[in-house]
Amino acid sequence: MHPDRTTTPQPPRKPPASPPNEATPGERRIGRHRAPEPPRRGARAAFASAPARLALAGGITCCLGLVAFAGVQRVDRQEQPVQEVLVDRAADEQRASRSRERAASPLAVPVTPAPTGSPTPAARGATPAPKKPARPVAGLGQLQTDNATVIVDVGVDLGVPRRGLIVAVATAMQESDLRNLASDVLPESYDHPHQGSGSDHDSVGLFQQRPSSGWGTVAQLMRPAYAARAFYSALARIPGWQELSVTAAAQAVQVSAHPGAYARHEQRATTVVDALT
Repeated sequence: MHPDRTTTPQPPRKPPASPPNEATPGERRIGRHRAPEPPRRGARAAFASAPARLALAGGITCCLGLVAFAGVQRVDRQEQPVQEVLVDRAADEQRASRSRERAASPLAVPVTPAPTGSPTPAARGATPAPKKPARPVAGLGQLQTDNATVIVDVGVDLGVPRRGLIVAVATAMQESDLRNLASDVLPESYDHPHQGSGSDHDSVGLFQQRPSSGWGTVAQLMRPAYAARAFYSALARIPGWQELSVTAAAQAVQVSAHPGAYARHEQRATTVVDALT
């Protein structure tokens, strides 16, 4: 090196030029020219912060809740008519089942329409008015007429013809004078309503029927209606009794020691039956 040689300052070297097709980080291609690329401050940068993320999460949660609520309401509105239909269907099936059970039951009672007219005393549960006693006829007293009425009414209820009614009344006229008699032989007969007493063995009642002969118990035979029914039942077992005389028909039932005694009561018995029927 020479001391008198001065060094000329060298200009700085330029960096090598970039290839024409490569863009620098701060540039973007627009057509043929490169323009500086703006800094990325969009949605990604905005959501990068913690407050933004919390706000975003809260918004998403709220939206999901609204969607779920709307879905539940829609499901409820859809399920409500379905449930009503199911309830109605169950009620219809239950009514149909009850109808089938009533139809199949042998104890089912058909429903009768209510009467349109005014109900009778019996329908209202009231006791029917007692039958007015018949007026005495043929020389009988009221007590005898009442007993004759019982004998005739029982025969009418059983369908006994008029001649059978005359036979029964004539028989009671002869046996007890149409009085319900107790028996001195059967003290228990006095425990029942009676209208006098007799002493012909154990005979009691209007027809002087004997318990020992199988006509019934003392208590039964002391009831005029039972005694009359027992007489008509025995008369019905007599073959051809309708063709017999009143005396013969009565004797066939009673087997009395005085068979001809019934004939004298035939005319009065006929008058009584005609008055009571």
